[in-house]
Amino acid sequence: MNPALLLGIIYLAFISLGLPDSVLGVAWPSMRGSLGQPLEAAGLITLVLTVCSALSSLASGGLLARFGTGPVVAVSGLLTGFALMGFSYSPSLFAVMLLALPLGLGAGAVDAGLNHHVARHYSSRHMNWLHGCWGIGATLGPIIMGWALASAGGWTLGYRLIAGIQLVLAALFLLTLRQWQQDSTHTEPTLDSATPTNARPDKVLASWLAPTLYLLYAAVEISTGLWAASLLIGTRGIAPATAGLWVSGFFGAIMAGRFATGLIARRLGNRLLVRLGLVLAVMGAGLLSLPGLPDALVLGGLALLGLGCAPIFPSLMHETAQRFSPALASRVIGRQVSFAYLGAATVPAAMGYLAAQAGLGVVMPCLLAALLLLLALSELLNRMT
Repeated sequence: MNPALLLGIIYLAFISLGLPDSVLGVAWPSMRGSLGQPLEAAGLITLVLTVCSALSSLASGGLLARFGTGPVVAVSGLLTGFALMGFSYSPSLFAVMLLALPLGLGAGAVDAGLNHHVARHYSSRHMNWLHGCWGIGATLGPIIMGWALASAGGWTLGYRLIAGIQLVLAALFLLTLRQWQQDSTHTEPTLDSATPTNARPDKVLASWLAPTLYLLYAAVEISTGLWAASLLIGTRGIAPATAGLWVSGFFGAIMAGRFATGLIARRLGNRLLVRLGLVLAVMGAGLLSLPGLPDALVLGGLALLGLGCAPIFPSLMHETAQRFSPALASRVIGRQVSFAYLGAATVPAAMGYLAAQAGLGVVMPCLLAALLLLLALSELLNRMT
């Protein structure tokens, strides 16, 4: 087995995972007109996607043990590819929500399987870069959809193009299944020494506070990806194709930030990276919350928000092993994943309902408040542990 080739396949798999994650928010302003749906209906689709992803992640342990990582990734890629192709032919919201079932199931299995594999066999540098590859996919998705929206094909063409890419990558995973057969032969050290390991919490509250941070973080990232394009179109009069490019800048900043984090994580440490990321994210959300700013500053705020989000998820996850004893850390990590899905499933839908009642202008101030709360709770957890 060639470890470098296998690592490249894993990176491609996470690019494929990120491709559809940021597309719905860009496509929805045009898509909802074709389907005759209100603004907040996108939250229902997101709810189905995230619940299915959570369920497949919970079941992934048994699937991986029975079939192995390679087959699970390949079959999940086929599921997501065919589901996305089905989106482009959907005549109604009900059809889209039915197709969201296999899309969410496939995405959740890939997410859990690859994170488990990299955590077991590679260092935290590769964990950061893995999530950076997700950012590549999440950046390319809005660009492809934005181009399609500017063409005669519209959102249906965008989904067909992204589905085609997914199916090609799934075929590649099927052709390289042998690379996974000896995946246990290559193991790199997974423990970094940037954070001291002698701080162990003895309070039950800390073991629930850490997952709460993930609920807030997922709420901010997913809500921004889903509603930013509608916000730019509805409050600033920006063309749908241009708004798609601006949303891709948000995910592009997450991508670039995570690749950079992989280079400096050992020197700065997880806690400082989270603190710096949250400060940048608050600044970016603040710019997006202020009315009357030039478009360039709004674009800069969206990119700054993405750059600030970059180190939060992987750094908090890696820090969990330093905060808690090994037995407790495994339970806390499970709670963190569950809370992240909970935040992703509920808050974006709630933001859609709130926007329908009070206007799109309330979305970013709410997310800014969530970031400020996340910063305060993060510092509290640092003191407790």
